[in-house]
Amino acid sequence: FDRRWNFIAMMPQWEFLDFVAEEAGHYPGFRLERNAEATGLVLDGGRVAGIEVGGREIRARLSIAADGRGSILREAAGFKVRDLGAPIDVFWFRVPKTRTPENETTGLFASGRIMALIDRGDYWQCAYVFPKGAAEAVRERGIDAFRAEVFGLAPQLGDLASVTGWDQVKLLSVSLDRLESWSRPGLLAIGDAAHAMSPIGGVGINLAVQDAVAAANALAGPMARGEDPDPLLPRVEKRRLPAVRLIQGFQKAAQDRIITPLLLRQGGAFDPPLALKLLNRFPILRRIPAALIGFGYKAEHVRSPEQGRLPGHRLL
Repeated sequence: FDRRWNFIAMMPQWEFLDFVAEEAGHYPGFRLERNAEATGLVLDGGRVAGIEVGGREIRARLSIAADGRGSILREAAGFKVRDLGAPIDVFWFRVPKTRTPENETTGLFASGRIMALIDRGDYWQCAYVFPKGAAEAVRERGIDAFRAEVFGLAPQLGDLASVTGWDQVKLLSVSLDRLESWSRPGLLAIGDAAHAMSPIGGVGINLAVQDAVAAANALAGPMARGEDPDPLLPRVEKRRLPAVRLIQGFQKAAQDRIITPLLLRQGGAFDPPLALKLLNRFPILRRIPAALIGFGYKAEHVRSPEQGRLPGHRLL
């Protein structure tokens, strides 16, 4: 693989969104509205003519549904969803840590239990994985029992004294699905709104950003020339669907063949699948899933007439 990219950069989503907003602010036509939740669609003769926000209408030639796995806009649009099934849910929580020279992100596996620890510098972002629908059963055991179970699997977290109640433990109801069609006249769905990804591999934001780049490459130029965007919308789905199918296929295989059997296992030693044994024994093989996760399939690159024109800025 290209040695220029022989590294990984961890960027929290909120910092990335701040970066995008700052860059977009260089364009005079850009306006960011905060605390403005989309609640529905504005229809005009069967075409989406904008969105409803807090009781008012914002009209546009094209609206983008990028409102996540619980998308209100994709439901309002009547898009059909293909549910691939997700047998897991996740509790997310933070635990303070001391900064270390190396990033210590890791995954932990034991019979009936799985955790992921993401090193965010001065804290761990922790994912506690359990069978779908079991959240209340875990809560009923109490926060002390939860801390003890987490410590048993991840002693490097310490006594978890910072986790004092369930209000600090957030539930992620995992979905794995995709729309049968991503668009209708006046509306395009991208990211989790078009294809909800499992947290396996942490690739959801990667695919969402690539969707946005592909959409911009396909639509920005023609729309700037005054062309009708509606005939171009299926091109975005056609471009991005192979990557989505591939990654979701890997995620479903991991769910069905590794995650579910491990979570349902009670006691006894964990015997990893052959693929994991090979990755553990031959480090060079780890480059394959790393490249797939890091670069994706059919990686997108910004094609813009503004490339390099803004002083001190370069679009990658």
